[in-house]
Amino acid sequence: MSICPKGRMSKSKRNKRKAQSWKIVTPTLVTCSQCGELMQPHRACRNCGAYNRKTVIKIED
Repeated sequence: MSICPKGRMSKSKRNKRKAQSWKIVTPTLVTCSQCGELMQPHRACRNCGAYNRKTVIKIED
């Protein structure tokens, strides 16, 4: 009878597998259709307040 469990994984292989879940994902950015500023998709632009080529938020300067 063996003491070691079946399919034992080395520490380096285990750590490589676990490291994949901690990757930092950079947010996707698109250009605004009105002002050309970078923004997150499906959100109103922080620079001009436009969403889907319509002004939905009044931005005060």
